[in-house]
Amino acid sequence: MIAFVGSVFSPYYHWSGRRRPDNHVAFNVALYTPEGNVWAMTERGAAALDIADDAIGIGQSRMAVEADGTLSIRFDETALPWPGQRLLPRRIAGTITLAPEAAGGPAVALDGAGDHLWAPRMPAGRATVVCDLLPGGGWQGHGYHDWNMGRRPLEQDFSGWDWARGRVAETGETLILYDARLADGTRRAFGLRQPAGMAATAPEVFALPPRQSLPRGFWGVPVSVACDPGTQPGLRRRLEDTPFYTRALVDVRLAGRSVRLMHETLDCRRLAHPLVRLMLPFRMPRRGGWSMIRPE
Repeated sequence: MIAFVGSVFSPYYHWSGRRRPDNHVAFNVALYTPEGNVWAMTERGAAALDIADDAIGIGQSRMAVEADGTLSIRFDETALPWPGQRLLPRRIAGTITLAPEAAGGPAVALDGAGDHLWAPRMPAGRATVVCDLLPGGGWQGHGYHDWNMGRRPLEQDFSGWDWARGRVAETGETLILYDARLADGTRRAFGLRQPAGMAATAPEVFALPPRQSLPRGFWGVPVSVACDPGTQPGLRRRLEDTPFYTRALVDVRLAGRSVRLMHETLDCRRLAHPLVRLMLPFRMPRRGGWSMIRPE
């Protein structure tokens, strides 16, 4: 689940000159099941946005941090027809709660000027998902919540980046890997290690080992991930494969331990290509006239 205000991927926001981020908002839902994947990302206008310090609502979907620190999400979106998945639009509705199991870390600047910030708000937590599209009506497991903010288009300052997050089974600690490649050729690469339990200290920073390549998908986006020297990462399951972005489950060894990572690669040069922007409305329709549905 991702709530966007001034969506970095939105062609409509780009074509508007990026003047009003509040008029280009979206609530992205991606569910991956044994029976197939479900995706929704409808862009809406300013009338659909309801935002506060601890909550955001977009259309009929909402996420909020409750008084006890739990992140609660209610989603109600529409998945469009897609080849090989569905012939007709389909409603996606359900709830998610994420109870934090570790204290969040501070915001980190991803570029030298501090125009792009990222913060692991809940680096580890216990997630409960309720949705009738999932086997058994839901799922429980470990989860994660972070936050990004930027004052400039990604493609102006980055050529791309890799991000990954996983939990080490033997220790319960959470590992987060960030490898941002800036447009000027420099890199901002680091790892965060969050111990198990509600530690009050910030996550420990560690240097990333060299990256090793993973198999490319249909669209050919170069993909790699940090792992111990002398080891090879394993592609467990490809989740998203687009002209500029990939998401997958990968198995690696880090500091001698095996860990399964949720891994993402973004190619900002491809994102900025005019042809790619023309393709995006097929995946991300805009419904600018829809209003916010406030809870009773």
